[in-house]
Amino acid sequence: MGISFVAVILLWHAWDYAADPSGDKDCSPAAPPVAASGPTINDVSCLNPTPIDSVVSVREVEDIRQAFAVARARGVKVSIAGARHSQGGQAFAARNVVLDMRAFNRMTLDESTRVLTVQSGATWHDIQNRLHPRFAVKAMQSTDVFTVGGSISVNAHGMDHQAGSVGRTVRAMRVMLPDGSMHTVSREQEPELFRLVVGGYGLFGVILDADIEVTDNAVYRSGREIMDYRSFPAFFTDRILHDQTYRLMYGHLSTAPQSYLREMLVYTYQQMRTAVATIPPVGDVSGVRLRRLVFNLSKLGSVSMRMKWWAEKHLEPRLESCPAGESDGGLVSRNHPMHDSVPYLMNRLAGETDILQEYFIPRERFEEFIDGLRRITLANRANLLNASVRVVHREDNFLSYAPEDMFAIVLYLNQTTDERGNPRMAQLTRELIDLTAKTGGRFFLPYQLHYTAAQLRRAYPEIDAFFRAKDKYDPGHVLTNTFYNKYGPLILAQ
Repeated sequence: MGISFVAVILLWHAWDYAADPSGDKDCSPAAPPVAASGPTINDVSCLNPTPIDSVVSVREVEDIRQAFAVARARGVKVSIAGARHSQGGQAFAARNVVLDMRAFNRMTLDESTRVLTVQSGATWHDIQNRLHPRFAVKAMQSTDVFTVGGSISVNAHGMDHQAGSVGRTVRAMRVMLPDGSMHTVSREQEPELFRLVVGGYGLFGVILDADIEVTDNAVYRSGREIMDYRSFPAFFTDRILHDQTYRLMYGHLSTAPQSYLREMLVYTYQQMRTAVATIPPVGDVSGVRLRRLVFNLSKLGSVSMRMKWWAEKHLEPRLESCPAGESDGGLVSRNHPMHDSVPYLMNRLAGETDILQEYFIPRERFEEFIDGLRRITLANRANLLNASVRVVHREDNFLSYAPEDMFAIVLYLNQTTDERGNPRMAQLTRELIDLTAKTGGRFFLPYQLHYTAAQLRRAYPEIDAFFRAKDKYDPGHVLTNTFYNKYGPLILAQ
C-alpha cells in the first residue's frame, strides 16, 4: 500500500511537471494588486499584472492613428505590445491604451533583392514558414516566438555570430509618430530617428513595417565540442571568428554542481560546400512534454541538474534530428535550428516562474566575468537553469548594449513567487550588474526593473540624451511604458 501510494504521488508530480499550461500563468500571491475592475495585462514572467485602459487589436495602419487620436482626446498614454516576452513592463504601463500588434502581420518578399517587407506584428515563426525552403532570415533570437517589431525595439540578437543584431539587417522602416505622421527611416534617411527606434523600446514611434535582409537557407553540418570555459575565447578567435564557413554558433555553460559554470558545450553549424537536393519542411518541435518534464525536474536540485547536463552532453546527440541528412554529423538547413517556439518552457507550476537576464562583456574579460558570475550566483543560492553564450558586435543605435565587440551571457533563472522571491532576485540582479560594470560591460534592458537609476546611467551614459529626445519626437510623451515611467523621471531630474 505504501509503495503504491508513493508511486501515485510520484506519477502525479511527473504529470504536473510535464503538463501543458491551461492558459496564462497566475503568479499569485506575490503579484502586486490590480484594479478590482477593468482589463489587466501581464508579460511572460507573470510577475507584472497591470491595470490598463484598453487594448486595441491593430489590423490596419488607420487603427494606430485612430488609437493615438482617441488617447490624446482622453488624456491617456499609449504602449506597444507584441508577444510580451520582455519581463519588466516594457510593452505596457498602468492605465495606458495598449496596441496589440500581433494581427498586423502581412509580408511580401522581393526575391531579386532578397528583402522581406514585413509588418511589425509578424512573428519570426511566421516569417520562417514564408521563407522556407529557399530563404532564411539573417538575424533573429535563438527562438522564433517574438514579433519583428519587438525584436527591433530591443535590437535582439541570436545564433548568427557573423550577422549580429536584428537592427543590422534592417534596411528601412516605416514609423508612425504619436502625432499620426508617417516617416520612412533608415541609416541615410532620418538617421537619428532610425537609431532611436532600433533598440528604443517603443518610446519614439510605432514600427509599421520593416525591410529586412534575408539570405540563402543553406545546409550546415552541426557539431558540438566540450571545453573548459577558459578555452572558449581562444577557441572563438582561432577557430570561428575568421572562418566564414561557420555560420551559426552558441555555447551552453554547465549548471550542474560538479562542473558549475566551468564546463562548456559549444554548438557550431558549418556550411556545406555541396548542395543537398531536397530540404525538408520545418516542423514544430517534438517531444514537448518530455522536454518540459526534464527541464522542470532540473529545478529541483543537484541530482536532477546533473542528469540534465549529462543528457545534453551524451543523450541529445543521439536523439538529435538531422532533417537534411547525415554526413560526418547531422545536416540541417539554416531554418531548422532556429524554428523553435519553445513550448516546453511554458508550464502550469504554481509558486514559481522563470526569468531571463543578459549581460554583455568585452571578449577579453569573459573569464573574469564568469568567475564572478559563479561566485555571486552560488552566494545567493540562485536557481540557474541555463547559461548561454552568444556573440554580439559593436552597435551604432542610440542606446547601444555593445559599444564594442562583446560576448553575451544569457541567464535563465527560476524564482519563487512568494514574498521572498522578488527581493532575492533584485539583490542578485544588482550584484550581477555591478560585476558587469567592473568588467567593462553592460546589461540588457528588456527584463525586470531591479536596477537602480545610478546603475542604468553607469551602464548607458547615453540614457539622459535618449530620454530627452522624446521632447523632439513625442513632445506630449504619449508613448510610455513601465520602464520609462520608472526611470525617466529619475534620470531627467538629476
